[in-house]
Amino acid sequence: MVSRRKLLAGAAAATLSSAVPLQTARRPNVIIFLMDDLGCHDLGCLGASDLKTPNIDRLASSGVRFTNWYSNAPVCAPARAALMTGRNPIRAGVPVNGRELPPGEKTIASLLKPAGYATGLVGKWHLGSTADTAPNAHGFDYFYGFHNGCVDYFSHRYYWGEPKTVNFHDLWRNRDEIFEDGRYLTGRIAEEAAGFVNAHRSEPFFLYCAFNAVHYPMHAPNKYVERFPDLDRERRMYAAMLSAADDGIGEILRALDGAGISDNTLVFFLGDNGATTEARAGLNQKPATAGNNAPFRGFKFSLFDGGMHVPGVMSWPGAVPPNQVSSEVVMSADILPTVCKAAGVPLPADRTIDGRDILPLAASRAASPHESIHWANGQQLAVRRGQWKLVINGIEYGRTEASRKPLEGDDALFLSNLEEDPGESHNLRHQHPELVDELAGAVHRWRDAAASQQVGLTRLRQNCVCRSLAFADRLRWSTCVCQPQGYAGKQRARHNVAKRHRNLVPQPPLGR
Repeated sequence: MVSRRKLLAGAAAATLSSAVPLQTARRPNVIIFLMDDLGCHDLGCLGASDLKTPNIDRLASSGVRFTNWYSNAPVCAPARAALMTGRNPIRAGVPVNGRELPPGEKTIASLLKPAGYATGLVGKWHLGSTADTAPNAHGFDYFYGFHNGCVDYFSHRYYWGEPKTVNFHDLWRNRDEIFEDGRYLTGRIAEEAAGFVNAHRSEPFFLYCAFNAVHYPMHAPNKYVERFPDLDRERRMYAAMLSAADDGIGEILRALDGAGISDNTLVFFLGDNGATTEARAGLNQKPATAGNNAPFRGFKFSLFDGGMHVPGVMSWPGAVPPNQVSSEVVMSADILPTVCKAAGVPLPADRTIDGRDILPLAASRAASPHESIHWANGQQLAVRRGQWKLVINGIEYGRTEASRKPLEGDDALFLSNLEEDPGESHNLRHQHPELVDELAGAVHRWRDAAASQQVGLTRLRQNCVCRSLAFADRLRWSTCVCQPQGYAGKQRARHNVAKRHRNLVPQPPLGR
């Protein structure tokens, strides 16, 4: 029997074939705007009345605003790996921060480039800095930006590596280090991105514009700070940084308008993860308070929705009707297959692509192509299926010491009905024990299957009760994907996972 979801998807695909000009004389341009550590509702179009984001709001009104857009990870590098490859972060070889995207992975840029696209990345990469993992090695013709997770906005130095690494300068044009001391990086990213649009206005192009705003350090020129005189000090700086990025997006959108190519440009806007409480983003060594993920529970690093339920917008004036709001569940890994479909480029046949084409959702209001979505971050696991979401060993990463530890007892397995309880405040595990067992088994099988397909890593097994697969990287460190951030890959002889899982219910057989 054909499911309702598959029936709707098939009907939508038939509608889309006439709605989207796939065989026009010129293939669509593609732009991805990615924000860093942006709060789940910190845009004017999402109800943030104390912030000013007119250009992002205009972009949202020109297409579809998704209310259930999920990042594939609640932290920077894994989220970006999924975005670039269309694969979940474990499968793409970047399950945690600090990993480089393996040279064998295919990115949106490396797929579009052979099809005649000019490809450019402006801003944050965070997926490698070596000769075979830097942006130019992953399909980008042009790169302006930095390789690592963050830099000072004016000196463009990385100051957060002590005691292992002293500060270092990190600003590049292609493979050449450049120095632009004193120039505000958000403004420079916008200038470079607009310049890329103008330089390639007569040919199809792909531009990945990855702002580092609103990630720490909390820096903004005074002209932006002065726009928000009535906000408290932390929120004011956050608002200023976001306003600068919004101005930059406006500059890039005006470049499209001036070139007369807006209607044939497919644009995405999204965040990499939710707002953070890291003290580095706060004041006086206290947890940050500026970003707002409400009503969702949790923050960056968490597998509760506050960690990876992010703003998501798709605009393509020539093919997608304006002023739409979709509640269908989608994810960042969907962008690669969506872009490939729009560009008429086939997906790679030699690997699993986890994302799905979501053009039918935008063009003809189709149903989500996903029966379920899965996540892993350290010892945390999560799965969403329809309105149900299960979080295993969830950590809120909030502003108290207790919130930075895994939930224990009954709450180590936390089942929520997101349609009734988007804040994941009521644990329904005892009301639906069979569903909990089913979802727990499914997310463990997913994690094992994804880990077995990591590119360029050797499969090993260890006797941990979470049944994860472990890998040896080129440094010969043992890595278990169930271990917490900061521990994985650093304890070669110790594998103390059992005590972190002692509160789990017995898992169903995994079919091995």
